[in-house]
Amino acid sequence: MGHIPTPSQTVGPYLAIGLKWLTTTDLARGAAGDRIAISGSLLDGDGKPIPDALLDLWQANSQGKYTHPEDQQAKALDPAFFGFGRVPTDKSGAFRFTTIKPGPVPGLGNSLQAPHIVVCLFMRGLLKQLFTRIYFSDEAANGTDPVLGSIDDAARRETLIAQRVNATGDYRWNIQMQGDRETVFFDCG
Repeated sequence: MGHIPTPSQTVGPYLAIGLKWLTTTDLARGAAGDRIAISGSLLDGDGKPIPDALLDLWQANSQGKYTHPEDQQAKALDPAFFGFGRVPTDKSGAFRFTTIKPGPVPGLGNSLQAPHIVVCLFMRGLLKQLFTRIYFSDEAANGTDPVLGSIDDAARRETLIAQRVNATGDYRWNIQMQGDRETVFFDCG
């Protein structure tokens, strides 16, 4: 008699066990730019916390340049900034990480995208990871960002915007998986 396979629709609960060594909650690590902290919770459709999930984060540096060979902009790289992090949710579905506020990056058709952080979400029960973004409530460029502008419903657009909670650079941003406040997720596949 062989082992019973794990159902294909279940991702975990192995994230906290197998990927703890990859956790990076401080993306800034001495990088140039305005240091910020983002905290929040991952919530199900009833507003209950989801533990043991993982947020992969990818962002540009403070000048708006990605640490990636395909970013051919003439902007300088910051050797202290990798632009990538992996943050787990805890037993209460909460997460927190520090980074620097990213600069604006080019978009399609010579447009300029507002500063943002790309989030790839892994959690149990997902067949495929989900992609979303974090924008910043105090960023004037949000009004002309082509991605935010492509979301017709203002309430849905707000699900992508982290709210500044104080003058020291702390932001609050929750991910809601379903319901009236469901976070906007993008089809990147």
